[in-house]
Amino acid sequence: MKKYIIGIDTGGTYTDAVLIEADSGAVMATAKEPTTHYHLATGTGHVLASLLQGSGVASSDIEQLAVSTTLATNAVVEGKGARVGLFVIGYVKHFKLPVVAVAFIKGGHTIQGVEEEPLDLENLVDTVRGLTGEVDAYAVCSAMSMENPTHELVAEKAIGMLDPKPVFCSHRISQQAGMRERAATAALHAKLMPLMQDYIGGVQVAMIKQGLSCPVTIIGGNGQTVSIDQAVERAGVTVASGPACTAHFGALQTNGDALVIDVGGTTTDIAMIEKGRPVVAPDGCQIGEWQTHVEAIDMFTGGIGGDSHVLVDEQGALHIGPTRVVPLSMAANLPPASEWLGTGTSSRCIGLVVEEDMPEDLEDPVIAFLRQHGPATPAAIGDAIGLSSVPLEKHLEGLAREQLIFETGFTPTDALHVLGLISLGNSEAAKDGAAVLARIKGGDLEQFCQEVIRRTEKQIEDLIIDYIIHRYWGKSLTSFITSRDSHPVLGVEFSLKTPLIGIGAASRYFLPGVAKRLGTTVTFPEHCEVGNAIGAALLGKSASALTV
Repeated sequence: MKKYIIGIDTGGTYTDAVLIEADSGAVMATAKEPTTHYHLATGTGHVLASLLQGSGVASSDIEQLAVSTTLATNAVVEGKGARVGLFVIGYVKHFKLPVVAVAFIKGGHTIQGVEEEPLDLENLVDTVRGLTGEVDAYAVCSAMSMENPTHELVAEKAIGMLDPKPVFCSHRISQQAGMRERAATAALHAKLMPLMQDYIGGVQVAMIKQGLSCPVTIIGGNGQTVSIDQAVERAGVTVASGPACTAHFGALQTNGDALVIDVGGTTTDIAMIEKGRPVVAPDGCQIGEWQTHVEAIDMFTGGIGGDSHVLVDEQGALHIGPTRVVPLSMAANLPPASEWLGTGTSSRCIGLVVEEDMPEDLEDPVIAFLRQHGPATPAAIGDAIGLSSVPLEKHLEGLAREQLIFETGFTPTDALHVLGLISLGNSEAAKDGAAVLARIKGGDLEQFCQEVIRRTEKQIEDLIIDYIIHRYWGKSLTSFITSRDSHPVLGVEFSLKTPLIGIGAASRYFLPGVAKRLGTTVTFPEHCEVGNAIGAALLGKSASALTV
């Protein structure tokens, strides 16, 4: 009797699924459904139902479900996820990480594991009291804790007595030197654990509804599988899960060298293939501002994709990303963009998630306003409830983190609708938004949308160039690369000697222009729209073969 493996990839915009035959690896069916951020089990359930419907495969014939997700990667790039307070013990040179607060505390050990200075518990206690209510989790990194973790363990105990929230110690997840990288790794785990817990719970609920009882594995950033329990406890290892599947699927397409480019809704992920094999980052992956000790595929992620937020400021300048919003063409029950869309706090519209998933006894002024008046801009909400922009944005960020609201605005996906290149949603809503922004910027609707597409291609091109420079020379020239076209003296053009392999639903629309700009070629393999889900299934298949 034939057995099958399901691969699922949950991205910021779509959840993809594939059904492969276990022995041959042949793709039997594919499915794609919108990711339901407010209730991940819903989107996962829909894609599983779509995949299995009409396939003729019984749930008992599914021997494994392998999952990859870019939700963790997206959370890092967009600055979302849990709010983390980081304690760095016994390290004098200060540094910054994208967390709520970094507190430097006296203490730490020598390279021999001998206490260098007593732990300053009084300062630690005072800092925790100040952070209570401001953070969702804590991370602790002490000098040479991989030799002697005593100060981390004492700090963990002290924090737990004052504020009963998760505490993550660096010695449990990194045994490498490098304080900043170890601190980033610990903070990353703290930031992502609630998100991963929510996601895995959604997968389990969806499986129960579809009658699936097979083992589930999560694909880690290094391409190896992780159990469900491990994925929650060590959430940071999943941060490059999607790119690992991207690289694996891309590597199947060539015996030589290539760059695999996955253009999704929220991010663009880049992975390098050398001689038909994915390259592994020797010192840990870097995602956005986070250089970590997480073993992963050598990849690079940037906040640009089909659903990146397009803004036009008061001076008429165009900005795209890194924040993701629901495209106007894909949002339901919105007032016409001509009634609300503008600059600044009027550049996006806030709406409630599906009402049946909303707690009935929830008391919140923003929720109450949206229930009574429907979707509205932050500007309108702030005026109505008497909150200025800074505290309002902080409040909206919290509601979004709790999956109670969604944000919508104009995106490159909308520009594609206006230009007639895709017709997945409501093209009239996209045209309405484009007309408003074109008037603000000065120009006609079609020219504006073409500029959005060109700018999106340019940002993907810049991301590729920056990755290559960082990969071979260890330097980031982001500020120069992104502004090189406007430099008053120096003109610079880049060409790429390596071909591109496109993955993801949006890649066909943006990568041909990128390849042309870089003087190279791009190919789109069969099933490239669900390439990450295929990569997940095949990596899960390989792991199963190793354990037999």
